[in-house]
Amino acid sequence: MAISGLGSHSISLFFCVILATFLHKGAAQTISAQGQNLVTNNVSVVEGEMAIISCRVKNNDDSVIQLLNPNRQTIYFRDVRPLKDSRFQLVNFSDNELLVSLSNVSLSDEGRYVCQLYTDPPQEAYADITVLVPPGNPILESREEIVSEGNETEITCTAMGSKPASTIKWMKGDQPLQGEATVEELYDRMFTVTSRLRLTVSKEDDGVAVICIIDHPAVKDFQAQKYLEVQYKPEVKIVVEFPEGLTREGENLELTCNAKGKPQPHQINWLRVDDDFPSHAVITGSDLFIENLNKSYNGTYRCVASNLVGEAYDDYMLYVYDSRADGAPQKIDHAVIGGVVAVVVFAMLCLLIVLGRYFARHKGTYFTHEAKGADDAADADTAIINAEGGHNNSDDKKEYYI
Repeated sequence: MAISGLGSHSISLFFCVILATFLHKGAAQTISAQGQNLVTNNVSVVEGEMAIISCRVKNNDDSVIQLLNPNRQTIYFRDVRPLKDSRFQLVNFSDNELLVSLSNVSLSDEGRYVCQLYTDPPQEAYADITVLVPPGNPILESREEIVSEGNETEITCTAMGSKPASTIKWMKGDQPLQGEATVEELYDRMFTVTSRLRLTVSKEDDGVAVICIIDHPAVKDFQAQKYLEVQYKPEVKIVVEFPEGLTREGENLELTCNAKGKPQPHQINWLRVDDDFPSHAVITGSDLFIENLNKSYNGTYRCVASNLVGEAYDDYMLYVYDSRADGAPQKIDHAVIGGVVAVVVFAMLCLLIVLGRYFARHKGTYFTHEAKGADDAADADTAIINAEGGHNNSDDKKEYYI
């Protein structure tokens, strides 16, 4: 009589539940899903999103399909949902498929779901639902906000409350870096991961981004970044404003000291190395002006700039040329060398000419003396006798020394 008060749909649902319970209790034997008609798939789903559970039959002989939750409660018996959880909805039902959606998935939904096919013996296939929990926004912290060049700094990146544990990677600009990670397990297989990065900075790192990249199956391109702020000592460069060429006697000299650092240099000083400044040199800020140059001003002039990090300097070597210098000392030197070479060549040519004339003259005299006595001879024999007589006469000459 109590049953007669129910609607036809409620009666059929009631009998389906009774039948499902009876069949479930009576199924003492099951066989593995491997090599059988019943097929399903494992599912990974992000917390809060929707999972699709599929029970498929290759060759169905009108056997009943049902889906059970991890507690082996019937979710769907054919196209009927005995379970009151409305997050489960029927997507498709046919003789060969039972397709069910589960919306707004939570950690409590994780586990092994069972597809059952009532054959003799019954068949089961298992679909494991894995719930992924993305980490919270990465927390990036540094030991100090401003670092001086040459010092070490430490930056930490934390990915909180994820499942599974996140992996943290580091980049400095385009360069990958290696951090040191620690993993803390929380509840329900949730994890918090912290990575510490230590690096020594240089002035080139100023303004460069250090990026913490979170690698997790539930999220993509999840990262946080911090721009390095590096202080460094000044870079100093002396620029000659005047003159453009050689520094000559009587002219003026104007130098500018360009200094850049972080923070900006708070002090710029000029000095003359190993000597005093000329009495009428004028220093205005970073500029040095010396008028009416002379050679006594030759030496090294130094600009020194300093800030909170340190100091640096640049030197200028002053050499005052004669007022007649033409601004091309290399050409003058070549001209002088060329002149000297020309003089030497000319002298050697003259010497060769003189020596040639000298040897030519003495050779003619030698032949002339040999021919003496032959001019008055009637024949060759008389000439030889006269020549020999000539030699004898020379032998008769005597010299006396007092």
